[in-house]
Order: sequence, then C-alpha cells, then structure tokens
Amino acid sequence: MKNELVVIGNPKSNIAEAIRTVRTNLQFSSVDENIKTILVTSSVPSEGKSFISANLAVAFAQNDSKVLIVDCDMRKGRVHKIFNVTNEKGLSNLLIDEVEDEFKHYIRKTKIDNLYILTMGTVPPNPSELLDSIKNKLLIKVLKKKFDYIIFDGVPINGLTDSLIMARLVDKVVIVSALKQTKIELLENTKRSLQSVGADIAGVIVNKTPAIHNNYYGHYYE
Repeated sequence: MKNELVVIGNPKSNIAEAIRTVRTNLQFSSVDENIKTILVTSSVPSEGKSFISANLAVAFAQNDSKVLIVDCDMRKGRVHKIFNVTNEKGLSNLLIDEVEDEFKHYIRKTKIDNLYILTMGTVPPNPSELLDSIKNKLLIKVLKKKFDYIIFDGVPINGLTDSLIMARLVDKVVIVSALKQTKIELLENTKRSLQSVGADIAGVIVNKTPAIHNNYYGHYYE
C-alpha cells in the first residue's frame, strides 16, 4: 500500500500545506471553548475521509500536541492500514471491556512523535449500539483528560447512524467531500442530518481535486 501520510512523506507539497491550514482553522474555529475532539466524516464511501483523518492527526502531532486518532468505523475501518499497525484489538473490543481500567492496553504508540492510535478492533454485530453506549461516553471523557486532541475517523453519514451518534459527543465535525464525485444533494443531506442532532460543523474539505497530481487536495470551507 502506498504511503498516504503525505504530511510526513511530502511535507512541502500543496496537500501537506492544506492539511496544516485545516489544522490552524480548527484551532481558531472557536474562541471561547477549548476544542479537543474532532469527528471527520463524509457523505458516502471513498471520499478520502480516512486519508484526511490520518494526515490531520499527524499535523496536530507535529505541532507538539499529544494526539490520538480513533477509528470509529467498526465496519470497514482502515486507519490501522494507513499507519501499518495490527488490528488485533481496538475500539470495539475496548467498549465491551472495563473502559476506565483497561483503555491503556488498547492504545498504541505510532512511529510518529506525539501520535497514538486506537484501531477499529473486531467487527461487531452492533457498531451503532456500541457508540451510543454509556461506556463510549465514558471513554471519550477519559481520553480527553489524556490527550490534547482526539481525531475520530467516522463512517459516512448517508445510510448509517454511527457518525450521527458520534457527532453529538465531539466538539467539532469536519465533512470530507470529493470533487465531481459527491452529489450536491448528498452533501446537503449530510449537513442537514448533522444539524438535526446538534452537531457543530466546522467546515467542508473538498478532496480529490485535479489541482494535485496525487488526487488529494484540501480546500476548506466554513
């Protein structure tokens, strides 16, 4: 698999700079509150959501912040593949364990300074129920005390409730949309769905524009 961590592999590229701009925009998106938890989602699969989540997490870590990336896509998550780590146990397994006592055994250090990962874990029969559980709310509360920023890589909005559940539990939500791939009505539906649960939408990242040869870009609109 190709190296998708362009913020490290090609730090002077336009995409790396765009990711760092998104990081800065998120840091300044709220003056009166401390933003620590960010959900990255999309309308449909294959819009580059996990690519953005991973690189955004790296960008925060490079800014001397202690960062955790959590793969909330317990159906088809691939954050462990991007960071080349095993997925023997992760979020799904932790949420049926004793969260407060055992969470440290599920979080692993990456090769990147300041960056930690909680993979998706075993594919469960009830991802949405796990995310809507008291244990998940407790886990987020515990993690916020341990990390400066937590990036949650969620599932696409349309057709699934997982990210709508998570959107109620985080400080900000970022929507990833692929140019010439995501229909405007789907994006509008995603926005309405998030607003219906009271999500604080920070903005939209327009991904996969022809401006960059590696097929990823990072236009950011509030």
